[in-house]
Amino acid sequence: MPNQIRHHASLIPAVEMWLSASIFAKRVSSLLAIFFFALVGASQAQAQDAASLKARYADLSERLANNQFQRPLYLESTESSGKLQGDIYALVEQPYTVVSPALRGMDHWCDILILHLNVKGCRASSPTAGDTLSLSIGRKFDQPLADAYEFEFLYKVVAAAADYQQVTLDAKEGPLGTSRYRIALEVVALDAQRSFLHLSYAYAYGLTARIAMQTYLATIGRHKVGFSVVGQGPDGQPIYTGGTRGVVERNTMRYYLAIEAYLDALSAPAQEQIEKRLHAWHAGVEGYPVQLHELELGEYLEMKHKEILRQQAPSSATAAQ
Repeated sequence: MPNQIRHHASLIPAVEMWLSASIFAKRVSSLLAIFFFALVGASQAQAQDAASLKARYADLSERLANNQFQRPLYLESTESSGKLQGDIYALVEQPYTVVSPALRGMDHWCDILILHLNVKGCRASSPTAGDTLSLSIGRKFDQPLADAYEFEFLYKVVAAAADYQQVTLDAKEGPLGTSRYRIALEVVALDAQRSFLHLSYAYAYGLTARIAMQTYLATIGRHKVGFSVVGQGPDGQPIYTGGTRGVVERNTMRYYLAIEAYLDALSAPAQEQIEKRLHAWHAGVEGYPVQLHELELGEYLEMKHKEILRQQAPSSATAAQ
């Protein structure tokens, strides 16, 4: 068995449960914690300026008004040539002057990313060490950082204008032959009170990762679904996409809900914002239980309170945990 699989045998799928089949399947599943969680992407999201993003808003106006999400949100996913990408476009009922600074800055991004149940910790580099985020990905319960897998993401503000902003997070490679991770977030001002946001989440994968994915989708992932409706059942209920597109759609939505929770908490007093974010994120995922339910509120809050305290501690203290 490859050393890489043995080395990460302690990890669990970041968004799912342990495979309960063979020993090999269990060890492959540990790496799925990284593979399916993969934050950023291979497919280079096209940089757009304010005019083109506003044009996209106009094109999507009907879909934003009428959709299964019951909110002004549109989600799409693509898979081609070993690349997976999910995109969410959403109308935000907050002014650009509030949204733009809130979504710029590495510390802000750590506060956003820690909301995800599989993010165990996030650290922004010192000003002299380059603009990188160290992100620890692990299981869906409290665990030492030493048992998590650490990613290093290059943080970059691509554009920061009076009406348009784009921020990217990039990592060249990950385990199991995954590579070219990317998150790209862009936002444009629509008027004095509203903004339009585009989140792109994607990554590339090779043969080893493809085999791991096939193992996952043939076992505990076989009943998991995404959000895109691909048909209608005999009972009239929607049939949702599954497989790899379902995987990327679920995680794209988890990250969008983290951004939404962070923005919604800005109006609260500073000392109350963390708790408001946590409750908002959990409420957001529970709004889509078929796709996203994992932990009860009490379980999630207990885990995240510990992880946030650890994240806020000095680096020297957390390094030993």
